[in-house]
Amino acid sequence: MNTLEGKAIVVTGAGRGLGAAFATHAAAAGAAVVVNDVDVAYAERTATEIADRGGRAVVSGHTVADPVRAEEIIATCLREFGAIDGLVNNAGLNYEAVSWQDDPELIRELVEVNVLGVMYVGGAAARAMVDRDGGSIVNIASGASLGQRNLATYAASKGAVASLTYSWALDMEAVGIRVNAVCPLAYTRMVLKSERSKRACEPDRTPDRVAPLVTYLLSDDADGVTGQLVRCNGSQLHIVGQPYLKEPILERERWDVDSVRRAFDEVFGAHLEPYGLEKRVPPRLRKWVEPLRSA
Repeated sequence: MNTLEGKAIVVTGAGRGLGAAFATHAAAAGAAVVVNDVDVAYAERTATEIADRGGRAVVSGHTVADPVRAEEIIATCLREFGAIDGLVNNAGLNYEAVSWQDDPELIRELVEVNVLGVMYVGGAAARAMVDRDGGSIVNIASGASLGQRNLATYAASKGAVASLTYSWALDMEAVGIRVNAVCPLAYTRMVLKSERSKRACEPDRTPDRVAPLVTYLLSDDADGVTGQLVRCNGSQLHIVGQPYLKEPILERERWDVDSVRRAFDEVFGAHLEPYGLEKRVPPRLRKWVEPLRSA
């Protein structure tokens, strides 16, 4: 399998878990890899594993959360391998918190890594790719972006990554850069932080089961695939639908409070969407749905 032969790839957060799997799989497919992680010891361990298998890898310990250091991550790839063909924006933080008790400092730290870090490294990579007539960016999003209990900040950050993916795909198609996002589910440290997540994700769902999807999206085989959010949980692989305007669309010359109320009472009440990953039924619909479920 040499689908990435001759390509130079950057993987952020590649010291452990999904990032390490993405880096080692890309290297096995022929890529030269920059293994980035602020925990340098773990990054070195991943790079050593790649080298022991006959691959090429260098280590970057720069944080993605600082724009200058994010530029240096990409500069490392250019300096060591002479080009950059692909980026996996994997570095991320996660924690659980009751929404109204969330810690502002933890919020700031997570957003700086999960959102700004993706923007900083992705922007630096894109500037270099433009000079090389294109490339592939794979952002790591999450199904949590649909809404998940006690993960509001993390979910919001991954929703931002999904939106960023769509916008970048629109902006960058003209310069030959494909941009996609992956929603992985794998047994990692993030799963171990949550009893609920551990119940939903069995230990056999290892990160290496998601890695082939990322390698494919980095490769020339994925030519023409851009702007997509793809979910893989190890056994299932599917495209995630993008938001859309739901029918019916009501029209008035002007809306006032009374006409909006009537719209919800008479029309929209039957069209309210279940929300969150658990697809919770809105309160107005429960009186119709829940008796059927208990019957």
